[in-house]
This record gives sequence, C-alpha cells and structure tokens, in this order.
Amino acid sequence: MTDPSISDALTRTLRTVLRPVVRLMLSKGVTLPLAVELMKRVFVQVALEESATDKPVTDSRVSLLTGVHRKDVKRLRNLPNAHADLPRTVSLGAQLVSLWTRRAPWVDEHGEPRPLPRLASAGGDLSFDALVAAVSKDIRARPVLDEWLRLGVARLTDQDEVVLNAAAFVPQEGFEEKLSYLALHVGDHAMAAVENTLGRSDPWFERSVHYRGLSGADVEALRARASELGMKALQTLNGEVKDEVSVADADAVNRRFTFGVYFYADDDERSEETS
Repeated sequence: MTDPSISDALTRTLRTVLRPVVRLMLSKGVTLPLAVELMKRVFVQVALEESATDKPVTDSRVSLLTGVHRKDVKRLRNLPNAHADLPRTVSLGAQLVSLWTRRAPWVDEHGEPRPLPRLASAGGDLSFDALVAAVSKDIRARPVLDEWLRLGVARLTDQDEVVLNAAAFVPQEGFEEKLSYLALHVGDHAMAAVENTLGRSDPWFERSVHYRGLSGADVEALRARASELGMKALQTLNGEVKDEVSVADADAVNRRFTFGVYFYADDDERSEETS
C-alpha cells in the first residue's frame, strides 16, 4: 500500500530510478531480503547524516524518521559507512592517466599521450617505469602494467612500448573496478540531481539533451558525436586541474568534484503506448 501523503509523481520517479539498480541486483543474484537489509543500512546512515547536531541522535529518533525498528537501528548505526571508495589500483591508475594525458613530457606536440618504452633502460626519464615513479616511489611499474593490460587501460606494442587507451578514464574489463566507477558516477550524479530537486540555493550544473522520434542511424551518429565531444570536455577539464594548491584555508583543500557526461538510447515506450 502506498502512503497517501507521498505523491504519485514521487513514487513514479523512485520506480524509474530504482529500475537500473534492481536490474544490476537481479543479474548478480541479489534478492529482495538482501536488498531490504541494504536499504535499512542506507536509511539509517542517511538519517544520521541529515540529523547531525551537537547532541547525539537517539535510536528512537532515527527509527521515527526511517521506519526501521530500533533494534535494527542500534545494530546498523555502528557499521562502517556505505561509501564505495575507488580501489587503490584504480585510484593510482587515475593519477597516472591524469599525468600522462595533460603534462609534458608525457604528451606530444598535439597534446596526445605518448607511447612510452616499458623499461627505464630503454626510455630513461620518458618511460613507463618513470611515469609510475613520478606518482609513487612505493609501487613497481610491472604490477601496474599487468593490471592495466588486464583492464584494457593500456596495450603493449611489438616494440615493447606502452600505449594508453584513448578511453582510459574507465577500465574496459574488471567487474569490481567497473562497480567502483558505477558507485562514483551514479552516486554523485544522483546526489547533484536530488539536491537540485530539493531546492539547493546554488544549484549544481546538471543538464542533458534529449529527443524522441529518431531513427537508429540518427542515434548512432549522435552517439559517436557525443563520445567525441564528451572526451574533449573531460580532457580539457582534466588539463585545468592544478597539481598543487597553496592556500591558507585548510578547508579549501579538502574538497572533491566529479564532472561527467553520458549518452543513453532506448526504444521509446511512450510512442508504443500512443500508437
């Protein structure tokens, strides 16, 4: 039964937003009982975050806000937060890709990432060994390369040069790595949209272009163009991120951001309903 105080528009929106999440869960064997347990945990976490004050928030208060039983609140409130951080290999890889795609001498005269000799003995300061060492002295280059080859982030040529995949912002293989990006991208996009919907005074930039009644050929051409423009936007913004920030205010260096673009196409269910 639906709570009469909740609008039909909100329930329709929630169903639409939950559909891709449920699709992922069903494809990986996550059944309703586990999904309910996960929802309880997130409900408690968000309620604690939203109710944060100088005084402790009681279990009864959280139970009243969420509808989760007090016994469950007591059990769940002390569990670690549900935030999904990027795995270390992905986080390190993102730093390497960032350096390789926006800084000399790693880019060529056209601003494209250079193919790098795998070993320092062959390429010296302009090798893959040197690239990894520029980001971390504690990690050997070979394990990083092996992981990148597995994920499709890079390939190795017959000349023993490492070539960066042009779409290396997201691994091409590796399900757990893809899940980490799913959590980051969808979580941040949804949070920006929700805050805007709830009336944030300084709305986040969140826009899209959408049309109906297009042919398959039209969509494919637009998809290719969207990919081209999207990569240019990502690479441009990536190049404008400062490597070092020197400011007096410590809080000013404790912020993060996500910028993304996306493209999706599907059959128009509404046209079928009205035909």
